Amino acid sequence: MDNCKVFIIILIFGLLPVSLASGKNLGAIGKTYPIVELDLVEEIKAAIDYQKLAKVMAEQRRNYQAKDIHALPTAKRDRTFLVDMTYTLDHDIPGENGQIMYRRGLTWNPLDYVSLPDGLVVINGEDEKQVEWFLKSPYNKNRQVKLLISAGFAAPLMKQLDRPVFYLTKTIADRLQLAAAPCVITQNGKKMMVQEVKIDE
Repeated sequence: MDNCKVFIIILIFGLLPVSLASGKNLGAIGKTYPIVELDLVEEIKAAIDYQKLAKVMAEQRRNYQAKDIHALPTAKRDRTFLVDMTYTLDHDIPGENGQIMYRRGLTWNPLDYVSLPDGLVVINGEDEKQVEWFLKSPYNKNRQVKLLISAGFAAPLMKQLDRPVFYLTKTIADRLQLAAAPCVITQNGKKMMVQEVKIDE
């Protein structure tokens, strides 16, 4: 077989898949039936009552409270004190390769590296007097101040105050030596200053 014939055979077989791929619609072969199964997405939509679901989710948001919320008694007097934020590691901290990055006994002050210019305010969210005090205070006007609650629910307060509300945890309370609410926590040099506020009757 000469080269010319080989070339023609290769050309014909090479083009065959292309010609098959561009074939015509030959129509239906045999009897066909309409699809009777429901569309899965539509079936799920039909099974879910979205209004009921929205109500349930809204109720859950309203009634959510952090499990580790830390209660504080009401401040009986004005009191101000400083808290040294210096911390000493009680264990080694290894890096990715297993080598020790920070050794037990290392002491440092986080305020050497970060600052908290606007501070925190802690109130009892269930105490109307404390909520009213915060509303009238200059801290409410400063959106950079973080508001924490030692009791109550954050969601209704967020709606009432139109600002984020966070829960006070035991870890935060212990670290800042918080003992009463309301209190204002601000940075004072390399220490944190806690001001407990007695609300006038």
